[in-house]
Amino acid sequence: METDLKGKVIFASASTDGLGLAIATRAVEEGARVFLGGRTKARLEEAVGKLSKIAEDSQGGVVGAVLDMASADSIQAWVREGEKEFGEPWGLLVNAGGPPPGDFESFADDKAWYTAFELTLMSSVRLIRAVLPSIKKQGGSILAITSSSVKEPWPGLILSGIMRSGVASLVKSLSIELAPSGVRVNNIAPGNIATGRLDRLIVSEAAQKGIKPEEQRAVRQAAIPLGRIGEVGEFGAVGAFLLSPAASYITGQTIMVDGGAGKFLY
Repeated sequence: METDLKGKVIFASASTDGLGLAIATRAVEEGARVFLGGRTKARLEEAVGKLSKIAEDSQGGVVGAVLDMASADSIQAWVREGEKEFGEPWGLLVNAGGPPPGDFESFADDKAWYTAFELTLMSSVRLIRAVLPSIKKQGGSILAITSSSVKEPWPGLILSGIMRSGVASLVKSLSIELAPSGVRVNNIAPGNIATGRLDRLIVSEAAQKGIKPEEQRAVRQAAIPLGRIGEVGEFGAVGAFLLSPAASYITGQTIMVDGGAGKFLY
């Protein structure tokens, strides 16, 4: 399928690893010019180096700058740097690192809640606010990476579920507000996708149960109708499609990429 991403400028936050990198990679493969954001210079340089080789073949482009999604100043500086490198963005991938795992009683004071709020929800508000005038001019697209927990809570991920549900609600509201400008806004929600974060969650869950990580991984796989954990490339392909003009009649949706694991109807 032609995505029509060639030449489009995409700003992609928290995109030097895992799910964000998967979508950024597919966008570069489709010829987009992608501005990456990541917490550390070393990981950023590694991701830019990897995608630069792809960009040579696709006639796309990739550069990046350090970005701390929990900092309003860092978000503003990152957006300005991206505009200096590539010009105004046509599309935006909204992503941020997840809050720590734990149940309600794991977080005995307010600090963890406020930290999760800044990292996951307010980062999305600030980033969208910073680039929205540019995207409205071009009738572009915004895609937020959330989680299947916005539909069905995951045990031990209360901070992530609550804050990402806020992001999903933000996206739904914006999809209505921005539709007259031709701007589409969607969520993509991963289930079990093979990333470092999933590996860490499996180790944590296994420790709580007193079993081996491979046993806990098997428990997760058994709950997935397709019988396996998803690959990052599969997730990236869906994300790049939703971000692209090829998804021109899709907005306000939370698209699940979970192998059929969700039991919800809508």
